[in-house]
Amino acid sequence: MLLHRTMLTKPWQRLAATVSAATLGIGLLAGCGSDSKDETDKASDKAPAAAGAFPVTVEHAFGSTEITKAPERVVSVGYTDDQTILAFGIKPVGMVDQYPNPAGKTPDINTQWPWVKDKWGDARPEVIMKNGDAGPNYEKIAALRPDLIIAVYSEVDQAAYDKLSKIAPTVGRTKAEKEPFSAPWQDNALHIAKALGKETEGAAMVKGVQAQLDAAAKAHPEFAKQTGVALSWYEKSVAPFTTTDVRGRLVTGIGYKGATEIDKIAGGKFYTVLSPERMDLVDVDRIFVINDKADQEALKKSELFSNLKAVKDGRVSYLLDSEGPAVGAAISQGTLLSMPYAIDELVKSAEQ
Repeated sequence: MLLHRTMLTKPWQRLAATVSAATLGIGLLAGCGSDSKDETDKASDKAPAAAGAFPVTVEHAFGSTEITKAPERVVSVGYTDDQTILAFGIKPVGMVDQYPNPAGKTPDINTQWPWVKDKWGDARPEVIMKNGDAGPNYEKIAALRPDLIIAVYSEVDQAAYDKLSKIAPTVGRTKAEKEPFSAPWQDNALHIAKALGKETEGAAMVKGVQAQLDAAAKAHPEFAKQTGVALSWYEKSVAPFTTTDVRGRLVTGIGYKGATEIDKIAGGKFYTVLSPERMDLVDVDRIFVINDKADQEALKKSELFSNLKAVKDGRVSYLLDSEGPAVGAAISQGTLLSMPYAIDELVKSAEQ
């Protein structure tokens, strides 16, 4: 996980990727060897350049970046930025494996979600970081010869940004984002859209997703009277997501009130692990559990969880993460491509 799961397959995996200047002290390639050219050209699948008004200057958490012309080779360093880039018809040549790809499995599972598969087509992007890695692989990124690097839904820090920007113009997370993975999905989408010269198209897409959220809330006025929370089972404990995490934002987006007490004890992180005496924080009107089957079964066997009133009353939605329909993955990614599916499935689960 973002994160913002990715999860951001699992929250602890995304958190483990937090980097410092020391862990990101990998040297850049002295040059981009010609041996990698054919492979990187294949990865791009001749992706079309972004059409839009250039040059454009994008302000972000680490300063501002001028993009002088439509980018043709884009590398995504954010966990879900590849999906937002794809939404605008551009296939990144490099991406992060948000969910672990099973050994030997091809194509990469992260290119095969129902909401992105057709967009990727036959393109096979290079994996420049896996969820849980200390940081991106700078050598791989340099070898891809990018003309733009997007690091928005990411915990990239100043030291990492400085290294990335030596390879190509780099756009970091939004200037207003105080903690990684806390920016509204709308802000992230518009931020990336601007970097790609797609501001108008981005605004229209955001408006469409927001209309779907508003319609869901309008169709279910009862949600507004209830509190909802999304959580996962982690290390034999319940790990709820904050209201600023994309999962929390989707829960409130369809009309529920957020469990804001969780935000206070999370201390700026996108999730927290509850101690037994604070299990009351998730005993709310509707609980959305995001885990694959084995973890769901383990959670159900937890006496602390099974004794919650919400659980006894059957007010729990169990959503498979990367297995089956992968509803949890769609919710955890919270992108322009995954959200239409995520919203529909989240509402259906709440209706049961």
